Amino acid sequence: MITHFVGGKHWDGGSTRTGEVFDPATGAVADRVRLASTADVGQAVDVAAAAVASWKDASLAKRTAVLFAFREIMNARRDELAAVVTAQHGKVLSDAAGEVQRGLEVVEYACGIPTLLRAGFSENVSTGVDSYSIRQPLGVVAVISPFNFPAMVPLWFVPIAIAAGNAVVLKPSEKDPGAAVLMAEWFAEAGLPEGVFNVVHGDKEAVDALLDHPTVKAVSFVGSTPVARYVYERGTANGKRVQALGGAKNHMVVLPDADLDLAADAAVNAGFGSAGERCMAISVVVAVDPIGDTLVDRIASRMATIRTGDGRRGCDMGPLVTGAHRDRVASYVAAGVEAGATAVVDGRDPAVDGEAGGFWLGPTLFDHVTPDMSIYTDEIFGPVLSVVRAASYDEALRLVNDSPYGNGTAIFTNDGGAARRFQHEVEVGMVGVNVPIPVPMAYYSFGGWKASLFGDTHAHGLEGVHFFTRGKVVTSRWLDPSHGGLNLGFPTQT
Repeated sequence: MITHFVGGKHWDGGSTRTGEVFDPATGAVADRVRLASTADVGQAVDVAAAAVASWKDASLAKRTAVLFAFREIMNARRDELAAVVTAQHGKVLSDAAGEVQRGLEVVEYACGIPTLLRAGFSENVSTGVDSYSIRQPLGVVAVISPFNFPAMVPLWFVPIAIAAGNAVVLKPSEKDPGAAVLMAEWFAEAGLPEGVFNVVHGDKEAVDALLDHPTVKAVSFVGSTPVARYVYERGTANGKRVQALGGAKNHMVVLPDADLDLAADAAVNAGFGSAGERCMAISVVVAVDPIGDTLVDRIASRMATIRTGDGRRGCDMGPLVTGAHRDRVASYVAAGVEAGATAVVDGRDPAVDGEAGGFWLGPTLFDHVTPDMSIYTDEIFGPVLSVVRAASYDEALRLVNDSPYGNGTAIFTNDGGAARRFQHEVEVGMVGVNVPIPVPMAYYSFGGWKASLFGDTHAHGLEGVHFFTRGKVVTSRWLDPSHGGLNLGFPTQT
């Protein structure tokens, strides 16, 4: 049984509800997880509130010492964390290892919190008066993370929040909760005081409890757009600071002058890595005439080499996270065929290196997709790649900008002028030039535009530091004991 982790130890909570945790490569129930009640969440928040009273006053040296220790533990045991991710999510081990590495980079960034919190000081803004700014922690903050990156996404937020002096309550996805608990154990081993980092498992009841609890000052969320909108609206209605990262429909524009072998490799890697269960996956390739037929042929030939199967067997692509999600994605494949798209590769009956009960769906490629089809409009979150034909750069740009999503996009071209124009004109938060998955490094911020982000603050980087702190400006005067007498006028500089 996977339990909560509250106050520095494993905790069953009061609720007897549990959920199933599958091994996606076999289809078998591998474990069960406790599901928190509203009262359980309240207890975890109370523990965090008690812990933050002293943690917020801990020196920056103390905070960074804990983070450096956590970094060393995680780096030494990264294979253990990757194995947990693969066992519960299904992505192949190499992909899980990459996820762990990107999360580790945020931990390393958070180790620099003394510099990141350094603010400004102005002497003599008026005669004998100094002014300076400081940033202080919020208190108790919540992180609600998705199933597709059970290690990396929590690490986008938790290390920075803790380094800034907050206490955290993390609610990971109940589909693959093991990574969160393992990281909580490592934080405790690194010397983090009890209650500063807590993990509660659960479903909507736990989410609503975090959104409603008056002690929770901020919420970081990653998930689908409908849920992100719900989290943002309910959280802000309760006076909380919210960053809610939503869904995506990422387009990759390929201009006629592009290196088509590079573009085909990129489309396959970005479209089918982690079985397409990435918010930064490429799901639409916009082929600008006249290269459409050639590009589709090259993508299809590469797809034929993809080995689908158990992620622990050296395969290229693993299963989907649950049977229900696999069936949902397969229904989109059927809808694409019915709508008249050309199914170049149909992945509904794949040959797999794995057990028959696994949640398998092979890579799928559609050509001649039009913007009115559900496989184009909806976030499928699976290994389904759609090719749309465009007559010009302007038409391709219009397709990207007309999408309600604005998470990531890419352009493949050898024309520097076209690339510069695209990065300037496209209405998307993260842009790649001959880079299909433009996920920023930890010292830049991750976030989209339009329906891909609710709130105005992106994840990690300086925006992450600012999200988990609030500013204060101090104006001070140190003079002799006498004062200047009464003056009810508005203060001015002298």
